[in-house]
Amino acid sequence: MEYLVFIGAVLALLIIVKFLAWPIKKIVKLFINIALGVLLLLVANWIGNFFNFHIAINWISALVVGILGLPGVIVLVVLKLMGLF
Repeated sequence: MEYLVFIGAVLALLIIVKFLAWPIKKIVKLFINIALGVLLLLVANWIGNFFNFHIAINWISALVVGILGLPGVIVLVVLKLMGLF
C-alpha cells in the first residue's frame, strides 16, 4: 500500500513538473531572443554610427526584438527612419 502512495506522489510530481515546464521554456526562449535581439541592435547601432543613426536599447526595444526577432530590428529601424521611435 505504501508503494502505491509513493508511485502516485511521484506521478503527480511528474505531471506538475511537466505542466510548469512549458511556461518556463517559453520564458527562457524569450530571454534568449531578447539577448540575440540586443546583439542585433548593437550591430545596427554600430553600422548606423557611420550614418549618424542610433536606436536606443531599452526594455521596450529589447522586448520588441525579443518577440519578433530580426523583423523586430527592421521594424525599429523603419520606425526610427520615420521619426516615430
